[in-house]
Amino acid sequence: MANTFDDGQFKTWKPLAPTLRQRRMASRKDLHKGGPVRELTVAKRRTGGRNNTGKITCRHRGGGAKRRIRLVDFKRHTVGPQEVVRLEYDPGRTAHIALIKHMETGELSYILAPAGLKPGAVELFRPRADLMTDLQSKVNIDVGNCMPLRLIPIGTTIHNIGLHPFGRAQIARSAGASAQLLYTAPTGTAQIKLMSGEVRRVPVDAPATIGSVSNPNHKHEKLGGAGARRRRGWRPTVRGTAMNTSDHPHGGGRGKSKGNKHPRSPWGKLAKGGKTRKHISPMVIRGRPRR
Repeated sequence: MANTFDDGQFKTWKPLAPTLRQRRMASRKDLHKGGPVRELTVAKRRTGGRNNTGKITCRHRGGGAKRRIRLVDFKRHTVGPQEVVRLEYDPGRTAHIALIKHMETGELSYILAPAGLKPGAVELFRPRADLMTDLQSKVNIDVGNCMPLRLIPIGTTIHNIGLHPFGRAQIARSAGASAQLLYTAPTGTAQIKLMSGEVRRVPVDAPATIGSVSNPNHKHEKLGGAGARRRRGWRPTVRGTAMNTSDHPHGGGRGKSKGNKHPRSPWGKLAKGGKTRKHISPMVIRGRPRR
């Protein structure tokens, strides 16, 4: 009798242990079962949250299973049709990745897998002198195709968006993320609306990929137990009131109270009421709505 159940959306476990009762992970039924292409990976050297002097600069980090970082192509400068070989799981990110092969040179590379991507051809378009600004009718607006914003019709769902014409993609890269193109022009800047509600300007020659990012069910996952989190490289988070006086401003004392103290960070700064807003970028037209 199988101890796991996969309905195509989520994978659940038979509760042979208490941690498995609530465990629920996104289905990977359609992904490649083997390992990655070795030449497109590098070893991940963990630091345990320490800097070059050995001091902890990022708390609650350490341990975890061995990993190899997949070298995902976020620039996509190569022009021409590329065939999707397979979809793979990437332990270093929430989205799935796709292995593509250039149909002329045979070069292999990884890209973020859009939702609904199937084995086939993905065309890559980059700004060139022989490309006119009115090629919407000639450009194939299909899921997974990468092209400048000026060639994409208004209202199209996009992801993997760059902030510079020849820079790497920086916006809408996590699982299920996307943005909507609101305005574009032959020159200047385009306007995109992010999932947070923010509307911002982006150069019209910046690249973007058609569609939304794969694995939208990631936000509904439940790890189920502490061990799954430790295998991902996360250590426990301890309350300040459970520490000693030398370890935290809330520590020490008799009983479990922090005493008549205002909430503070582990370094003694006031934890509540401080200013958190940063300077708004001039490229932001409308910030995300506040509750």
